[in-house]
Amino acid sequence: MEVTRLFVLILASFCLAALFPGPGQAHQANFEVDDYWQQKAEEAEKAALEAYHHAPENVTDSLNYHVHMALEGTNMTRRQLKKHVGPCMATNPIDKCWRCKKHWAMNRKRLAQCGVGFGRGATGGAKGRYYVVYNPSDKDTLNPKPGTLRHAVIQKEPLWIIFAGSMIITLQQELLINSHKTIDGRGANVRIAYGAGITIQFVKNVIIHGIHIHNIIPQKGGLIRDSVDHFGIRTQSDGDGITIFGSSSVWIDHVSMRECSDGLIDVVAGATAVTISNSHFTKHNDVMLFGASDLTSSDKRMQVTVAFNNFGRGLIQRMPRCRWGYFHVVNNDYTHWLMYAIGGSSAPTIISQGNRFIAPPNLAAKEITKRDYAPVAEWSKWTWRSEGDLLMNGAIFVQSGPPLRVKKIRKYLIKPKPATAVGFMTRFAGALACKTGKPC
Repeated sequence: MEVTRLFVLILASFCLAALFPGPGQAHQANFEVDDYWQQKAEEAEKAALEAYHHAPENVTDSLNYHVHMALEGTNMTRRQLKKHVGPCMATNPIDKCWRCKKHWAMNRKRLAQCGVGFGRGATGGAKGRYYVVYNPSDKDTLNPKPGTLRHAVIQKEPLWIIFAGSMIITLQQELLINSHKTIDGRGANVRIAYGAGITIQFVKNVIIHGIHIHNIIPQKGGLIRDSVDHFGIRTQSDGDGITIFGSSSVWIDHVSMRECSDGLIDVVAGATAVTISNSHFTKHNDVMLFGASDLTSSDKRMQVTVAFNNFGRGLIQRMPRCRWGYFHVVNNDYTHWLMYAIGGSSAPTIISQGNRFIAPPNLAAKEITKRDYAPVAEWSKWTWRSEGDLLMNGAIFVQSGPPLRVKKIRKYLIKPKPATAVGFMTRFAGALACKTGKPC
């Protein structure tokens, strides 16, 4: 009887996955659409609308203001850009908020006060207790063992998740994170590798900080627990490092990512209020996808900040590739790409400020931007603006749409920090080697 019931559930899940409108071929619903997920989707929709900023320029200006305040009086000489061996140095407003405090490990939750950009409202598990992961195994995705990362993230209560020591966690199935969680890898070398990736689906208020994610591969799917009181059937995962699906108030910070089967970070299905910062990306083709389909107009509410990241060796394209929404790409270091850096379709707004773009030697790949599925007469109306960017080695940013205008309602009337400071601001991008009892 149980075998028959399971077969029916599996068959139903495949049918529902086909019928349930996903945001694109790469991100169709790969889960059993039951009453639980329907309710989660409705709650996520409400949270996303609440997190949406109706005056996004105020958010971009606020970030630029805090960059100026954090770096005021700082000497950013070329000598300081060499390998750092001296005392702790915080090089941007996020790091200045917490990094150089000797007893950071005794006040880990201070990090929740340090966010910037559209995801600045994410506090993760700041209102909850600490949960220590001491078991790197992931053998049972239906009934995960206490002490494992999977057991931690499915809890309903807010949790600040830390690690007893360095570990490699090979996920047997995608890791489904519940709301109000922080995954904090500081003080250990934590790697999510050689298995499935992380999925943040129809939830809110999540922080992922200080971990390595690499060599993520598709997994066949099956029964996976996503909450203490719910499990369901998932079909094969895509092999993304991190997927943010219909969620809001998500902050990814100081993460090192490379070599995933699909994308490194995908933000899809109407997700919004996301910040990706201080991270290091290498050895990958499709780096970031923001909006998975030209048919998913709910992505118009998507708002994402990409700040203080290093886009390094072995990257090809999509840093990011955007649809529909509003995207602030600010003070990042683009040292490598093979095809293009920033692309999009479906009339996204892309504000590029204070980035350094170093074009590859290939003359056919000098252009930073790439617009798809639209004639010039159409994409020339899209707002893609470059302000204070440093274009090196023949890099070309093709602008479109009206120039940025200063509105009287703006709280901070300040320009972005110039791209000449980007090497300084991004020099500690990626997971940090923090040690307890010492400034990080």
